[in-house]
Amino acid sequence: MAKKVLKFGGTSVGSIERILHVAKIIEREHNANNQIIVVVSAMSGKTNELLANAKSVSDKFDKRELDVLLASGEQVTSALLAGTLIELGVKSKSWLNFQIPILTEGEHSNSRIINMNVSKINKFLSEKGVAIIPGFQGISKNGDVTTIGRGGSDATAVAVSKIFDADSCEIYTDVDGVFSTDPNKIPVAKKIDKISYNEMLELSSLGAKVMQPSAVQTAMMYNIPLEVRSTFTDRHGTKIFDQENLDYSKSVTGVAYSKDDAKVTLTNVQDKPGVAASIFEPLSKNQINVDMVIQNISVDQKTTDITFTVKRDDLLKTIDTIKNNKNIQYKSLTHNDKVSKISIVGAGMVSTPGVTYRMFKGLAEEKINILAISTSEIKLSVIINEKDTLLAVRKLHTTFDLD
Repeated sequence: MAKKVLKFGGTSVGSIERILHVAKIIEREHNANNQIIVVVSAMSGKTNELLANAKSVSDKFDKRELDVLLASGEQVTSALLAGTLIELGVKSKSWLNFQIPILTEGEHSNSRIINMNVSKINKFLSEKGVAIIPGFQGISKNGDVTTIGRGGSDATAVAVSKIFDADSCEIYTDVDGVFSTDPNKIPVAKKIDKISYNEMLELSSLGAKVMQPSAVQTAMMYNIPLEVRSTFTDRHGTKIFDQENLDYSKSVTGVAYSKDDAKVTLTNVQDKPGVAASIFEPLSKNQINVDMVIQNISVDQKTTDITFTVKRDDLLKTIDTIKNNKNIQYKSLTHNDKVSKISIVGAGMVSTPGVTYRMFKGLAEEKINILAISTSEIKLSVIINEKDTLLAVRKLHTTFDLD
C-alpha cells in the first residue's frame, strides 16, 4: 500500500463530466489499496471569471478580499469531486484550507505554505477514506484566507507530499507529460520520458506551462518524485527526479519560450561603484523582478549602457520607478515590449562544446536578431523580436535534433 498525492488541474475538472472521469481515476487508485490525498484546481476558466468580477468592481480591488474571492474556485471543485466519489461508493471528504488548516506566510496573492495539520486527514486515510484538498490557498496566522499565486495548486500538491510523507506525487493535466517544446504550437515536439529537477525547473521558469516553478523547486529541495501525466489517456507520463539521474547524453532537452517580457535600456549611465545597485534596489522594493541584465562599458570607461528585462506587466511601474529615482543619471531611457525570450535547456550543455555556436548560427540562418543573452550551466536564453518567436523555436528544435 502506498500513500499517493494526486493533483488535478483546471482542464481535468473543467466540467461535471470531467469531474466524473477524474473520480473514476481516483476510485481505481483507491481500489488498489492506496491511501489517496487529492489536490484540485478551480474548474478551467473559473479563476479568470472571478478576477473579471473583481475588476468590474474596482481596478484596485482589496487584496485581502480578492484572496477570499479567488479561493472559492478550488473549494467548489473540492465539494463537487468529494460528492461525486461518495456517489460512486467511495468514502470521501473535502477539507477547506482553514479546516486542516493549511498555514501560510507572506503577502496576499503571493503567500507560501509553511505547515499543515496532518492528524485529521491521516486518521481519515486510515479509515479507507479519500481526502480532497483545495489547491492554491491557505490561511495566515491572523486567520485570513491567502492564495499562493497562479498555478499554485502544483505547489500545494508538492507541499502536501512533503508534509504527509507521501510515496509519490502525480500531476494530472491535459497533456501526456512534459514535451521538448509546446506541442500545440510545434506539432513535432516529443514527450520527454525522464527529466531532472534542474532541467524541469529551468523549463518551467522559462515559459513551459506544465508545472509551477516553485513546486518543482520544493520537490527538488526535498527529493519528492514527481510524475506529470494526462487525465485523459492511460499513457505513461514524464518522471521528474533527482540530480543523480541527469541524462548527459543529449546536449539539449527542450526549447522554452515566453512572450511576457519587456526590455529596458538606460544609456550613458555614469560608471561608478554602486550604480547598478542604485538602479535595481528601488525596483526590488517595488516587487519588480529583473531577469536578464547586460552592461556595456564605453571606450573611455566613464559611462555605461545597462539593458535588462522585466515582466511586461511591470513595464510601466518600472519606467515610473526609474524616472523617480534621483540617485542615478543617464542620457536616455528606452523600452521595447514586443520581445520574447527563447531558451534552450539541457543537462548535457555543460559537457558539450559548440552549443552556443549552434544556437546563434541557427538563429542567424533565419535572419533573427539577438537583442540580449543570458546563460547558466544548463540554460541559454536570448531575447528576440516577438514576431520571430515560433520561427526561432522551430529552428532550434530542429537544430538540436528534438523533432
